[in-house]
Amino acid sequence: MKKWTVRFLSLLVFNIVVLLVIGFLTPARVGWSALWAGIVLTAISIWIKPAVQNWFRTMAAKSASQRTRAGEKLIEFLLAFAVAFLVWIATVLLSGVTIGGGFFGAFWGYVLPPVILLIGWAIYDAIDDKVEAHAGALYDKASGGRSTATDASAPAIPQNPEAAAAGRRELNDGLTDEQRRMLDELGKG
Repeated sequence: MKKWTVRFLSLLVFNIVVLLVIGFLTPARVGWSALWAGIVLTAISIWIKPAVQNWFRTMAAKSASQRTRAGEKLIEFLLAFAVAFLVWIATVLLSGVTIGGGFFGAFWGYVLPPVILLIGWAIYDAIDDKVEAHAGALYDKASGGRSTATDASAPAIPQNPEAAAAGRRELNDGLTDEQRRMLDELGKG
């Protein structure tokens, strides 16, 4: 339960920031509905987006052998954009987010936000482990539990001196002691 709560809350905060950026950069009006839209976007991102992504990928995999490498990358981008577009439409329909600004404003209000969502998802994927670890520590502190993260002030685990020396040698040349011995034997023969 803790894992899902931490994941949901950390993604919720990130999605609210992304929605505010969308509201600032596009004709989409997020405003005070950012909290509800963030909850909707987070729920869709956690539970519905993976199923839609898998469905699209299985459909695209049927013709993967007929495409070039560049064609495959283009299809991957189009599939990711289609998923982001569907997530954006669902968020607009289920929350107080509105798209305005006439024909061109509406066009950019529907096309640009999925691109911003893709960028936001890429950023979140890059930092999610650290964010969720920090959010988990805050959750533990708030609930009175113990944090599972290691503390920098904690004493180091004692290590075998021979293993430590072997590790340092491996860091120097990337070879284990066994590999180094085998290469030495090859050089002698």
